[in-house]
Amino acid sequence: MGRLQHFFSWFKSQGAPIDEDDARVLRLEFQSRYHQFKLLLNANNQALEIMTELEQAMTGNVPFGMKFIRSRTMGVYTRVYQIVKHLHALAPGKYKALSDRLEAIRLSLESMLITQRPVETTGPLILPFSILDKTFADQAGMKMASIGEIANRLNVRVPDGFVVTAKAFRLFLEQNDLKTEIQRRIQSAEEEGHHQLYTTSADIRRLIQDAPLPQDLEAAIMAAYQELASRRNREPNMAVRSSALNEDREGASFAGLYHSALNVSRDHLADTYKQIVAAAYSPAVMAYRFSRGLADEDTEMCVGVMEMVDAVSGGVLYSANPMNIRDRSVIINSAWGLPKAVVDGTTATDLFQVTKSPALSITHRNIAAKEKKYVCYPGEGVCRLDDTGQEMKRASLTDRQALDLAALAVKIEDYYGCPQDIEWAIDQSGEIILLQCRPLQVNSDAPAPLPPSGDHDDRPPVLFQGGITASPGVASGPVYRVMKDVDTLQFPDGAVLVTDRALARWAALLPRASAVVSEKGGLTGHLANVAREFRVPALFGAAGVIDRLSGQGQITVDADDCRIYPGQVRSLLDISDRPPPRNLMEGTPVFELLEKASELIIPLNLLDPDSPGFKASNCRTLHDITRFCHEKSVHEMFRFGKAHRFPERSSKQLRAQIPMQWWVLNLDDGFRTDVSMERYVDIDNITSMPMLALWAGITAFPWEGPPPVDGKGFVSVMFQATQNQALLPTVRTTMANRNYFMISKNYCSLQSRLGFHFCITEALVGDRTTENYVSFQFKGGAADFNRRLRRVRFVKEILDFHGFRTEVTKDALRARIEQYDAEIMVAKLKILGYLTIHTRQLDMIMANPAMVERYRVQIQKQIDAILAVSHAPVG
Repeated sequence: MGRLQHFFSWFKSQGAPIDEDDARVLRLEFQSRYHQFKLLLNANNQALEIMTELEQAMTGNVPFGMKFIRSRTMGVYTRVYQIVKHLHALAPGKYKALSDRLEAIRLSLESMLITQRPVETTGPLILPFSILDKTFADQAGMKMASIGEIANRLNVRVPDGFVVTAKAFRLFLEQNDLKTEIQRRIQSAEEEGHHQLYTTSADIRRLIQDAPLPQDLEAAIMAAYQELASRRNREPNMAVRSSALNEDREGASFAGLYHSALNVSRDHLADTYKQIVAAAYSPAVMAYRFSRGLADEDTEMCVGVMEMVDAVSGGVLYSANPMNIRDRSVIINSAWGLPKAVVDGTTATDLFQVTKSPALSITHRNIAAKEKKYVCYPGEGVCRLDDTGQEMKRASLTDRQALDLAALAVKIEDYYGCPQDIEWAIDQSGEIILLQCRPLQVNSDAPAPLPPSGDHDDRPPVLFQGGITASPGVASGPVYRVMKDVDTLQFPDGAVLVTDRALARWAALLPRASAVVSEKGGLTGHLANVAREFRVPALFGAAGVIDRLSGQGQITVDADDCRIYPGQVRSLLDISDRPPPRNLMEGTPVFELLEKASELIIPLNLLDPDSPGFKASNCRTLHDITRFCHEKSVHEMFRFGKAHRFPERSSKQLRAQIPMQWWVLNLDDGFRTDVSMERYVDIDNITSMPMLALWAGITAFPWEGPPPVDGKGFVSVMFQATQNQALLPTVRTTMANRNYFMISKNYCSLQSRLGFHFCITEALVGDRTTENYVSFQFKGGAADFNRRLRRVRFVKEILDFHGFRTEVTKDALRARIEQYDAEIMVAKLKILGYLTIHTRQLDMIMANPAMVERYRVQIQKQIDAILAVSHAPVG
């Protein structure tokens, strides 16, 4: 006999009626259980939210660090502990094994998370460039170690200078007790989200800049400067550059995100050192570090102090084309003055392309109108000249200089055995000086060939055409203009970042941006470099694009073809076949810890409540415990009426015109009149606002039946059914009966199994807007995984359009919307009710684009009709 049949077997009993005193006691007992049940559901939702965060982090594209792992791990444990506590209150002494399993998991997680990184206490505070090579990376940082390697092994000219080491950084933090304060603020920022990042960053940087340098460190810096001045027979101004331990490594360049101070005098070296250290906690750096899963303790800031080069011209060169692994040309971007204008993306730049074989020769040049240049002030600092006069349209390099730079690139690439990203300058004597060198990330995925425009059925007229491809790919999203720092605070997830300058600090938005479009900037700028690391399509040098996109909503950016279209051009998005982002954190200690912790949290092993193995002692993960407790809590609520022979709190079958069975358990005040002695309840007797809204959506349009299925779809369905017998409607399991509501006037929980898919909808809707929420979970299907996944994404797009916050994990969808007034929440519930019925078996046609589009249009049309009927609250 099925479980629900057992629940309702009391209808057949002829027991004596309960007297009023006993009934009063049972009502109080039921209210107490109802309270515990609500608390359990709340903790369950929170636990699932955190598990979803951890699953997203496992993809390698969600910003997180060590504090994220610790806080989320302990956060999910705390919620599961609460779930177990509330189930014990619902059924005292019945599920004792749960506590043992939970404690065993806690001890395992705790042992993983208590880690202590050994601190290196030896080594000097200062290292001169003259002794540096790559073996000093742990003391000087990769950037300065690379400078020393190239100067001392390849005899390439670099500025004279020295490094303030990682030991000096640790000394500075320890003597001012900064480490604890910084970690506390970072943990708070991770808990409160990316908006808090800006406030936290400002607090940390102010903390660092206000702290005094240890006397022995300041003395060491000044002594190293005096030695350099003696070698140069003058007191030169210096460039002070970051060289963090995790900077300039392959796959994690931090390109342009840290700070460099140019043309700094002797008197300001100590303060400038603190500025560079403080910049390790800028919003852009913190966002980038989280996105790479780099532990905070690995972000130790070494600082390079090198003689300032008063450049005639400068720029960046790539020893290979980062857009095409097959193109081994050297690409050079240059401008007059300091290379800052090139790396910052603040001006148009000259472009030289040099082939390497059969001999170095210039194959392409584009001389831009360079409206700005940066030069050194005679005393200290740099200034920007907005009008460079006759120089503006003149090439900033001679052909000979371009070929010499290409030869230098080939020499360094051959030495390291991989393509290089090199910053350079030409001094007043015409000599090339290397300023920086890092591994170049080269795109190994050639863009998919696009058919002629006539083959694009849905391609609208072009909004904009021009610029250069700074990072390949096609993406779509709403236009969001970022012109100043305050604009970043409201940047929405999935938006297209549109800006006038390709500034490196906009990199903080890349984890959330779908694409980047900038009026200025080039292929070799810092933002372009980071965009390629994140695999975010980027179109730079798009002069006039801001005006062209004014007033536009959704657009599609085709960075490969340098075009922008209005709306979402599905054919381009599909054909571009953009590869999924790489997991750039894989292999790091942080990611390995996340993997180990997740093994005790995320996997779900208890799948079938009817299986003999579905018991507390078999819970191996926190997810198992939440699944077990949720199932048993519903069971305990439904069995209350039978266990106490109390029909007032027993479930009733909904009398409905749809050929499905629906059961309703009144938790509090969900019925208009007393039906305690009845087996059925009519919809007119329901007062639950959220249930009535769901039911309005469920019954708005009759289901047309399963869509026509092609042969492959039918075979897929039959194969999946044979693999999972519980999915067959002819197999009698409790899963087949799971269509029931638990309700009160303002609350509803619907758990349903319709055909081959499963839905859970939960809602609280009342006059207190801040407490209102609707959550929706959707999983299952009869077709193969790819078709189920496509259906989940199909439903996700619909819910995204209607304002839900959605997350997809494999073939499961979670959606949520909260803190709207009752009228809006009722409308959202109608949508969910409609989708619960009308997305049945759509997974079978998901491989047929024409059928998918037909149903997309029909579903949206019918949802619009439902929403147009009435905006008045139901009930």
